[in-house]
Amino acid sequence: MVGRRRLGRPFGWLWASYAVSAYGSGLGFGALPLIAVLVLRAGPAEVSALSAVGPAVGALVAVPLAPWMEFRRKRPVMIMMDLVRSAAMATIPLAYAFGRLGFVQLLVVSAVVAAAKIAFNAASGAYLKALVRPDDLLVANARFESTNWSSIAVGPPLGGAAIGLFGPVVTVVADALSYLLSALGITAIRGREEAPRPVDRSPLRAGALLDGWRHIMGHPGLRPLYLNQLLVAGLIMATEPLLAVLLLRRLGFPPWQYALAFAAPCLGGLIGSRLARRVVARFGPHRVFRTVGTLRAVWLIGLALVRPGVVGLVTVIAVELAIIINMSLYSPVLATYRLAHTPGHLVARTLSAWSIGQQLAIAVLTALAGLLADVTGPRTALTVAGLLILTTPLLLPRRDPTARPRGGGVPQ
Repeated sequence: MVGRRRLGRPFGWLWASYAVSAYGSGLGFGALPLIAVLVLRAGPAEVSALSAVGPAVGALVAVPLAPWMEFRRKRPVMIMMDLVRSAAMATIPLAYAFGRLGFVQLLVVSAVVAAAKIAFNAASGAYLKALVRPDDLLVANARFESTNWSSIAVGPPLGGAAIGLFGPVVTVVADALSYLLSALGITAIRGREEAPRPVDRSPLRAGALLDGWRHIMGHPGLRPLYLNQLLVAGLIMATEPLLAVLLLRRLGFPPWQYALAFAAPCLGGLIGSRLARRVVARFGPHRVFRTVGTLRAVWLIGLALVRPGVVGLVTVIAVELAIIINMSLYSPVLATYRLAHTPGHLVARTLSAWSIGQQLAIAVLTALAGLLADVTGPRTALTVAGLLILTTPLLLPRRDPTARPRGGGVPQ
């Protein structure tokens, strides 16, 4: 069982730090679009721009950070990124308290948090690969995945209740504090971390910015998985602002129901993540990619059928549950495969390239969906996203070109 495998005290601190920031972010799930809708009275195009432009700018800012942190100790980088995110989020309640909160500030905060998140995840992935044995990578990634979904299951209902009691920015305060606690947890990890040695004397050369993409696109297993992930993640995330407008403004759902519609299905994330190790041991990672990668794409079209009242709420929960169970099984297997097939001196750049590409895909598709929703309505845009995602399984690899002649486990 995933929960019984011991990975050591340093991993325990890393996991605890991840958990506290994940639960803080769970409380603030969708906080910026919610503030835009409820406080600034933003429309579909503005809400989609907030979910697209800010993260896209953040992804571009993160590009030069990848080679910079590749050859530095990863713990200080993670601590720095946590502090940056905390400071950025803290500006929102301050501006709100003085009546100065505006849409531009939300965009800037979104960009800063997105860039820091990409850098943090890349550094933590590289640190994780050095921290645990190759045989334990899937267990570690499954624990992170389980924590992520459980935080979203618990956080949004509590966040929705807190917003109703204390106002629209209280969850942002909790999120900012969670990053401070995460930084303290990472500081508590004992043991000296060796600084990585550059493979050449100029790690910040211009070409180093593209090394992560070169590795991904040159690897026969990672390339199709990457292209598939860009479209799947982009199309799924493009529906978030559309649903916010549809549920909160068009169908009149109260904020707590909106939060519940996304929180309850996240319990499925506990199911998928806990099954990951067992399923991979039985079927191998490639079959997981083909089968589960297809299953996570077939449900999104159901969001176009949402109606007012209890039936609509149940529809959203059922669709999201099906998507999340498959995503939570697929994601730790993908994360483990990616780490196992990336050389140590390229991990930070590869993970950064992956996150940057995914974030830009989310930004572009979210912006396009927002424009389409402005012209035709959010329901039509949801239908188009649901139909497009049905084509994404065609990008999944039909066979594993990196598979060993025997054995079906995760390649090491």
